[in-house]
Amino acid sequence: MKWKRYSVISFLAGILLLLTACGQQNSANQKQVLNLSATAPLDTIDISKSTGYGQTGNVFESFYRLGKKGKPTAGLAKSAQVSADGKTWTFKLRKANWSNGDRITAQDFVYSWRRTLKPQTKSPYAYLFSGIKNADAIIAGKKSADQIGISAPNQQTVVVKLDKPIAYFKVLMAYPLFGPQDQKVVKKYGKKYGTRSQYMVYSGPFVIKDWNGTGNKWEFVKNPHYWDHKVVRLQQINYTVVENPTTGHELYQQNKLDMTPLSNQQVKNYRQSAQFKAYPYSYISYLAYNFKDHNSQKRQALNNRNLRLALSLAIDRQVLTKKVLGDGSYLPKGFVAKGLADDPQTGKDFADQQAVKNTVAYQPALAKKYWKKALQETGLKQLKLTLLASNDDNSSSVVAQYLQSQYAKVLPGLSITIRSVPGNNALQKAQKGDFDLYLSGWGGDFNDPITFLQIPVTGTSYNYGNYSNTKYDELIQQAQNQDANHANQRWQDLVAAARIFNQDQGVTPIYQQVTSYLQKSDVKGIIHNTAGTQWNYKYAYKK
Repeated sequence: MKWKRYSVISFLAGILLLLTACGQQNSANQKQVLNLSATAPLDTIDISKSTGYGQTGNVFESFYRLGKKGKPTAGLAKSAQVSADGKTWTFKLRKANWSNGDRITAQDFVYSWRRTLKPQTKSPYAYLFSGIKNADAIIAGKKSADQIGISAPNQQTVVVKLDKPIAYFKVLMAYPLFGPQDQKVVKKYGKKYGTRSQYMVYSGPFVIKDWNGTGNKWEFVKNPHYWDHKVVRLQQINYTVVENPTTGHELYQQNKLDMTPLSNQQVKNYRQSAQFKAYPYSYISYLAYNFKDHNSQKRQALNNRNLRLALSLAIDRQVLTKKVLGDGSYLPKGFVAKGLADDPQTGKDFADQQAVKNTVAYQPALAKKYWKKALQETGLKQLKLTLLASNDDNSSSVVAQYLQSQYAKVLPGLSITIRSVPGNNALQKAQKGDFDLYLSGWGGDFNDPITFLQIPVTGTSYNYGNYSNTKYDELIQQAQNQDANHANQRWQDLVAAARIFNQDQGVTPIYQQVTSYLQKSDVKGIIHNTAGTQWNYKYAYKK
């Protein structure tokens, strides 16, 4: 009888311990939920059609994923080998599954790349395939997408052939654009594919739930089939679209958000707070000049380098970033953002190496001197220019008004009219060359200077102002071809090209974007990158 009594007691004690452990586990799981805001709904979750992967790098994975400081870390590739000439990459895939349990195979990568490059897909990022064998001909419509330089000799091996060595290829392969897609799932859902969260399978640490294509709320939920799921501590990330910082701040104070971006005034109020976080982005706001302006007088003026230097040196970027914007944005040293890439030999930031004296510092006396010289050289007594700007975001309007005022103050005889239109309209006008000055910007797609420096090459699609410099083109061509496999020489080519562009003021850099946040002190492990997939929550957790 005693034995039975003790057995029952032991049994009950065991049940109690089990229930307690379960309760603790559930409590821990409930704690590992992150509440975040988004400025707009997700536009698409189809990697072939996406216009950015800031969030979705957490649900889709390629051969690599971005770790700290933009360095590629372990992804779906277990190993990789590159040939001596830098033109053949061989990836061995690890044992990994889709979120529906299906095995991820080499053929999934081949299918994905072909699908992205098909003309009917209209991928906005197809240009990033440039340099991969036949990609340029496919993009130009001269070859079929099936001829892209990727093959799968077996289920676990992917071979990629390049037209020429690509120095930044490894970091490029961390971009979800180059990740796999499950052909079986694409065919199963047809036109529905990627239009709702359930019409998709996921390869990354999380899967998307409750996204209907337009809604203002959705979740990322831990993916139990992810190959490295054991290191993922967050159970769920809840997203809510919050249109303005005031509402975000209120939700943050009510503990309904764990992070919230700050307005200019809020930055001033919270800069000293322990919960204040500044996250820079490799986005440079700049003034583009129309070198082929329809008006011959304006065209002559805008092609005068002294005039462009005058416009740059008349901008007090210190006042603009600290007082007008007040969001902690950086002063640029040139067209390439700082914190993007470091010299492979010295470790110095490319942004510092590109700097050219007397090109972007505030020097009103020198600006007046260049302005006077420009008027003499063009035979003009005064000049009226129109500044094309987007009215979709507050910062663009504020910067346009600041420039208008500053130029009137520093450069006598220069009159600026602001043409403020919705962002899409502004872009369409810029693409048609319908502007004198255009308040534009560029964000880096990956951590290499070429993500900026490819833009000003003669004839490129994003070179809206039609800037052209033969020596610049030669240096970029050299960096991308004969020096592509020689890291140090390639770097020097790019530095030299950037210095030419900055000396020319082919565009005038205005500021580098920094977004400031309030972030709860118990939120740890977020990896933020300045380019590409900005937010990595794989190792994030709540303490």
